Amino acid sequence: MRFIFFGTPEFAAIILEKLIAAGYAPAAVICNPDEPVGRKQILTPPPVKRLIANGRQLIEIFQPANKSELSAISHKLSAIKPDLAIVAAYGKIFPKEILKIPKHGFINVHGSLLPYYRGASPIQTAILNDEKETGVTIMEVDEEMDHGNIISNIKYQISKLDTYETLSKKLAILGAELLIKTIPDYISGKIKPVEQEHNKATYTKIIKKEDGKINWSKNAEEIERMVRAYYPWPNAWTTWNGKILKIIEADVLENKNNYQIGEIFVLQYPYKLENVGMLLGVECSKDVLIIKKLQLEGGKVLTTKEFLNGHKDFIGGVLK
Repeated sequence: MRFIFFGTPEFAAIILEKLIAAGYAPAAVICNPDEPVGRKQILTPPPVKRLIANGRQLIEIFQPANKSELSAISHKLSAIKPDLAIVAAYGKIFPKEILKIPKHGFINVHGSLLPYYRGASPIQTAILNDEKETGVTIMEVDEEMDHGNIISNIKYQISKLDTYETLSKKLAILGAELLIKTIPDYISGKIKPVEQEHNKATYTKIIKKEDGKINWSKNAEEIERMVRAYYPWPNAWTTWNGKILKIIEADVLENKNNYQIGEIFVLQYPYKLENVGMLLGVECSKDVLIIKKLQLEGGKVLTTKEFLNGHKDFIGGVLK
């Protein structure tokens, strides 16, 4: 079977790696262009491109920046004569001329149980909404976003410790395994795709840096879910002494205090931990957010104990 693969981030790279290991090597890969990364803005290839570049197989890579550039390579993709196109976290709506190229069309690996959580951030949104269950759906691709018929799906129970990073990896592995089982039956016509219940559809948005800004007037549970949903990007963040402060790991403690919203304080006995020596809390509208790891702009990720060694004035401050 000849197929082309569309995908860009780590979620897609994990799926592609599993496909190749199972004997499904793509004839071509289409991903987003290289982007400047970090404080030095070093031009960096996306995870899918790095995977192909580090592999032994010669696979052609295309990196169209937009729908117009994607249309412009349609003749090159047609020349490959693919039987199938597989999509995983590609993030673009496909033009008609592209959708018509593969003999058996396009199928997409999506990180939710469709029709719920269509769009760009299904995994983050499931964590933010405190969902207990999510999953992966393999679906046919049409001209609308995550709208096509369902080919197969699988459920997954979300852990209270899951971050976007951990849950995304788990769902990618689960999705790859399901995809490898599904492809032969789909190509042979043994599977009859089922139309989604479109009236039940819910949607997610593209995550932006400002989405990670913490509003300390929210309750501690909501903020803790932000910490997990937005790790490792854009992180849940606040400001202290005019600098961005990222909250990397946190917990929730049911507790009533007389501190002002956003104030940082130490919880005394019986809330001591042997490896920390204390619990560092931030007052929220309800309960307390316990900070376990944090990162000040320009610095490293530190435990609260490490951070307080260099920032003793942190206690008693108010986060904005």
